[in-house]
Amino acid sequence: MARYFDVHPDNPQPRALAQVVEILQSGGLVVYPTDSGFALGCTMGNAEGLNRIRAIRHLDRHHHFTLVCSTFAQLGQYVEMGNDVFRAIKSSTPGAYTFVLKATRLAPKAMLHDKKRTVGVRIPQHVTAQALLDALGEPLMSSTLILPGDTVPQADGWTIAEELAHQVDAVLDSGDVGLGPTTVVDFTDDEVGIARVGTGDPSPFEE
Repeated sequence: MARYFDVHPDNPQPRALAQVVEILQSGGLVVYPTDSGFALGCTMGNAEGLNRIRAIRHLDRHHHFTLVCSTFAQLGQYVEMGNDVFRAIKSSTPGAYTFVLKATRLAPKAMLHDKKRTVGVRIPQHVTAQALLDALGEPLMSSTLILPGDTVPQADGWTIAEELAHQVDAVLDSGDVGLGPTTVVDFTDDEVGIARVGTGDPSPFEE
């Protein structure tokens, strides 16, 4: 049965965050709020956690998972960026964007695209998400919680806790989740591509 943690949106209680971190570090799968809806997350290297996300969302093996980071410096350890890409991403983070780039050797192999060896990365602009990442001390392997048949992310933590009670281990809720998915910007080819238009303004990446 999933544990439900209701925290303050401006000052998430450290005790609750510590309990969620303990669940993550024990191999658990958690739901947490971001600036683009709720997300499913597990620790790096938790391949079983990714399989559980695939099962919940009915994803195939070509799905791009996202490494959710707390800082730009942290993000830069896991993806390859030239100077132009570096500046473009730095100027747009934190925010409701997911960037798809070639992975470095530090990126978790379990979450890489099986053919392209690419990975999605992002830095959320959300107090509770950032507080969880800081308490954990490392990025989360994540996917937006869009259930099969839906087109937008889940936005009510208590409903999620009831619907996924036996599929996740914890739901962290601060009552201020963003609405709508991220904008996905693909930097893996010579031309920058907008793979999905979401809540992040795509115009900085369009020619």
